[in-house]
Amino acid sequence: MRIGMPLGYAGGFKESVAELVEYEKAGLDIVYVAEAYSFDGVSQLGYIAAKTERLEIASGILNIYSRTPTLMAMTAAGVDYVSDGRFTLGIGASGPQVIEGFHGVPYHAPLGRTREVIEICRKVWKREAPLEHHGKYYELPLDPAKGTGLGKALKIINHPVRPDIPIQVAAIGEKNVELTAELANGWQPIFFLPEKAKDVWGEALSKGEAKRDPALGTLDIVAQAPLAIGEDVDGYLDFGRPMAALYIGGMGAKGKNFYNSLCRRYGWEKEAEEIQDLYLSGKKNEAAEKVPAELVRNMSLIGPESWVKERLAAFKEVGVTTLNITPIAADHKSKIKLVERIKELAADI
Repeated sequence: MRIGMPLGYAGGFKESVAELVEYEKAGLDIVYVAEAYSFDGVSQLGYIAAKTERLEIASGILNIYSRTPTLMAMTAAGVDYVSDGRFTLGIGASGPQVIEGFHGVPYHAPLGRTREVIEICRKVWKREAPLEHHGKYYELPLDPAKGTGLGKALKIINHPVRPDIPIQVAAIGEKNVELTAELANGWQPIFFLPEKAKDVWGEALSKGEAKRDPALGTLDIVAQAPLAIGEDVDGYLDFGRPMAALYIGGMGAKGKNFYNSLCRRYGWEKEAEEIQDLYLSGKKNEAAEKVPAELVRNMSLIGPESWVKERLAAFKEVGVTTLNITPIAADHKSKIKLVERIKELAADI
């Protein structure tokens, strides 16, 4: 099981990357950089590539709407180049509030577009022929009737370091998870509960894997978990409540919140309703208090070492191959020790 980490830079991006170099020495395998509606993720990925040597780097995620598929492929090839082949392209559909509100692009056909983006990226990287793609959502070169008629099929000029850069997809809806299991190298779910994963996602994963090209290998499943080891760390569990409430309650509108729907599919329909109502009415603290304790605890690695070992085994049992941890401790040195210890524990599972 690989141990990864989402890059957090509340205290400053450059300071976080300086600490990341120490995490790399402690054995961290991969770091994920988000891109929501903050600074772009790509410049940050390039900076990390220059400051690290072994650490794999991944986008978590780049949305499929604000870049053309070919620019997505060029960007991935560029980051893979400056990192000497250490990049993983994490993509996802994001949501209508960001895509239509911040980018001004219609949030349309996320599944079909994801499929075509993956297909186009892989064609670009392979350079087997000048790029042509005639899909439902993307046509390359553009139909002459829709433009000047001067479009020409081209190859990417540079030879990518790798002709097949790994692609991960962030997905929680059944159809999107099925597509991910069929086409992607990896899957980035959110709020992953090992005990409920099979009931919620098992059928979708099985359907997708039945259509999967064996050459893709086993699907890399990337779960997330805050980490604190000790007999007196239960208080850290509450750190995850505001973020869970933000997603379940505030990341979307009534009837169009993917994370709220997931909470309901987990069996907490009443709580999901209450969290959303409270959050959308501005009562964020009250919403956080309503986040189910079982959700907070079981998607974490917070507790005595014996508990952490049990949770590692539970994640591995349902196929998790990369565990994205957020170490929680009083100081940076203690966080380094947590990364070293979780690497040792994961190696023994």
